Amino acid sequence: MTEAGWLNTRDLGDGIVELQLGRAPVNALSADFLMEFAAKIDEMGQDPAVSAIVLKSPFKVFSAGLDLKEAQEFDLEQQHAIVRGLNEGFLALYSCPKPVVAAVGGAAIAGGLFFVLASDVRVGHSRSAYGLAEVRVGADFPIGPLEIAKATLDSNTQRRLMLTGQSIGPIAARNYGLVDIIAEDMEDLEIYALREARKLAELPPQTFASVKMQLRGEVIDRIKAGIAAGGNAPEGGWFNSETKAAMEKMISGRGE
Repeated sequence: MTEAGWLNTRDLGDGIVELQLGRAPVNALSADFLMEFAAKIDEMGQDPAVSAIVLKSPFKVFSAGLDLKEAQEFDLEQQHAIVRGLNEGFLALYSCPKPVVAAVGGAAIAGGLFFVLASDVRVGHSRSAYGLAEVRVGADFPIGPLEIAKATLDSNTQRRLMLTGQSIGPIAARNYGLVDIIAEDMEDLEIYALREARKLAELPPQTFASVKMQLRGEVIDRIKAGIAAGGNAPEGGWFNSETKAAMEKMISGRGE
């Protein structure tokens, strides 16, 4: 368990470890949460006792992205902090040398979807939902999430999700390649996720890590280069003149 209790682990046997996202009630993203997540993933990625990771949420929502009520009041320093968290948190997951299976039991929206996109195998519940709502709240994509989206979604899916900000259900998500398997209930979700983790854990670990880096290395390098060029602290902040009003519209329900 992390100091704030946001991240909890459970041994599933055979080197498979469940990592629970536990920032109640909806795993809203904060700078501290994301940086703790990055540190935990880095730690697990270097632990020889860990053969695979199952990423899940104990809540009805997998992750709702930013807390808009909080985010609309962010000053420049806070905007830079959350951008750094998004970049570093999802870079750590995307580059983790260990196999990662996402067990998506609820909605994964906006920044919350990158827990899914950066994982290696994705199992979704029949009532899950997926979306990249950034355009609807007046925010563009930091370099880390942007590069991960471009690498994991085809151009038509990018258009469908990123230019409309609309969510899709599990069947569409499977058709678009966001998830690999749909589970009808929570029991099956856990069973399927563990089954997939066991399959991945049986692969030669060094070879798996090497092939993963062959596939993702160029994207990882672009993210790191973007961060080095100032991507964690965009000039003028992350938000623009439209952001606060767009967030308020979403909060009030007028953006639905």
